[in-house]
Amino acid sequence: MFLWGTATASYQIEGAAHEDGKGPSIWDTFTHEPGRIRDGHTGDVACDHYHRWPEDVALIKDAGLNAYRFSIAWPRVLPTGRGPVNQAGLDFYDRLVDALCEQGIVPAPTLFHWDLPQALEEEGGWLNRDTSAYFADYAAVVADRLSDRVKMWITLNEPFIHMVFGYALGIHAPGKALFLDALPAAHHQLLGHGLAVQALRGHGAEQVLITNNCTPVWPASGSAEDLAAADAYDTLHNRLFNDPLFLGTYPDFSAYGMGSLDFVRAGDLETIAQPLDGLGINYYNPTRISGPGGGAGLPFEDAGITGYPTTAFGWPVVPDGLRELLVTLKSRYGTALPPIYITENGCSYDGVDDQERITFLDGHIAALRQAQAEGVDVRGYFVWSLLDNFEWAEGYSQRFGLVHVDFDTQKRTPKASYRWLKEFLAQQG
Repeated sequence: MFLWGTATASYQIEGAAHEDGKGPSIWDTFTHEPGRIRDGHTGDVACDHYHRWPEDVALIKDAGLNAYRFSIAWPRVLPTGRGPVNQAGLDFYDRLVDALCEQGIVPAPTLFHWDLPQALEEEGGWLNRDTSAYFADYAAVVADRLSDRVKMWITLNEPFIHMVFGYALGIHAPGKALFLDALPAAHHQLLGHGLAVQALRGHGAEQVLITNNCTPVWPASGSAEDLAAADAYDTLHNRLFNDPLFLGTYPDFSAYGMGSLDFVRAGDLETIAQPLDGLGINYYNPTRISGPGGGAGLPFEDAGITGYPTTAFGWPVVPDGLRELLVTLKSRYGTALPPIYITENGCSYDGVDDQERITFLDGHIAALRQAQAEGVDVRGYFVWSLLDNFEWAEGYSQRFGLVHVDFDTQKRTPKASYRWLKEFLAQQG
């Protein structure tokens, strides 16, 4: 069965930041620091999904979608990241999973979508190797409760973005600006993934995936400098988080002046390279790269993409980039590559009559089908996102939802794109 789904993330929609025993996450802390988030917004209430989830499940069902990717808030289950379980938190996800199953909707939970328990951040967060083991323990707790109904699990969401925006540049929580010294956060996330795969399988999980944000990398020209810069960027954005999974090794980081990665211990790569049942891919747009301009001391520079329509976020709309990315992954990893699920693809536009989003979705679904025609095994497509929500550093200024949310009244209004998708799925049978 091909999965047609939509996706959300706990901090972006749940609200109830301090209810029913939930502990603080790094995003609860970060959003309350002055100047961090546009307009001073927080996710304290967000879409109030914690209280309004039955309405949201009904919207998924009414659209004709057969899958829902959501994330579980680690500090809602383990308030300090480890130790005593908050049963009220687990109960919430138990009710949600029951409701999805009753409606014939496949639940696809992600265990980590960036809201690390603040208590673990105070011990170093993902820079601390111990966090990898705590993550596996948390995975075991959740799977023990839900794996009788949940068959598909996703360990991490976009570890590249979390490392770069959270630990290297300080744009996201926890707000550290360590540049290349953030690389241990990449390794410890991947190690945590591998340990979590083992824990999930030990507690009844049938399908385990990881979700990586990937991008086609376009050199700005055919010059040797631009080609080398594009290769260096591809190493950081794509290969750093895929090579260990499917090749059992890290890529060459000599372009960054680094030889061996001294935080990698014996046996780590074997743990990371656990066999997977699928790879989640989040695709938004390609990246155009030129040689370094001397700014941040990196071996590349973002040259920007022109000549394409853009979203309200200013991101270029390049549907064929999805086909290019998928074909590249198949070529690069061959038989080691498991089936692919597009776990996020979407766009930010204002308004309820969102014809631009319809054009976006139609183009990207066509690109997915072309990739399938070229031999890529794609088994699912999840639209980001079900609801307009808290868009991280941009607060509530960017609207990615199929459903409009009035953040003052919490009224949900399906957009034109929701109705288009509903009709499209009905035609698919």
